[in-house]
Amino acid sequence: MAYIDLKNDQPGIRGLMAYCHETSKPLNELAQYLLADDNNTLTRGERELIGTYVSYLNNCFFCQSVHGAMAGYYMECDIKQIENIKKDFNSADLSPKMKSLLNVAGSVQKGGKHVTPEQIQAAKNNAATDKEIHDTVLIAAAFCMFNRYVDGLGTWAPEDTAFYVNRAPGRAKEGYINAVKAG
Repeated sequence: MAYIDLKNDQPGIRGLMAYCHETSKPLNELAQYLLADDNNTLTRGERELIGTYVSYLNNCFFCQSVHGAMAGYYMECDIKQIENIKKDFNSADLSPKMKSLLNVAGSVQKGGKHVTPEQIQAAKNNAATDKEIHDTVLIAAAFCMFNRYVDGLGTWAPEDTAFYVNRAPGRAKEGYINAVKAG
């Protein structure tokens, strides 16, 4: 049960979005742009993975589960593979570019000033564009906000990861802007 009466029984950020429509619109538009906009050289799976990894570092179960399932859906891998990536992305079957971007995202999670020029240069050396680095930092920063929103109001989350995996195809189809309406 959330710390405040959300007047609905939806889990995680979905309950918060249904509670406050004035903030849900811009927050969902931001999520849609960052994660689902097709005018991006990072794949949807890669962007979802960045959000998953930051949510894992922030120990936000709901967000890491939702976005982990989405990353798995887009990357065509199972949730166990996503779990392994979260725990040790350097040993995962990811491109050097993605590993360097996850390294940057992990520093953003600690605080923006933890990102170093060496990390940015490593990402560039691994073929990351300025826009991809920009988007990685913005996704990581946004997920810190989303994670704190979800956990700061004590929302609940289904414990069974199958819940998230089973819903991922529908979420991928509907996107983030219409997510609250769909329930």
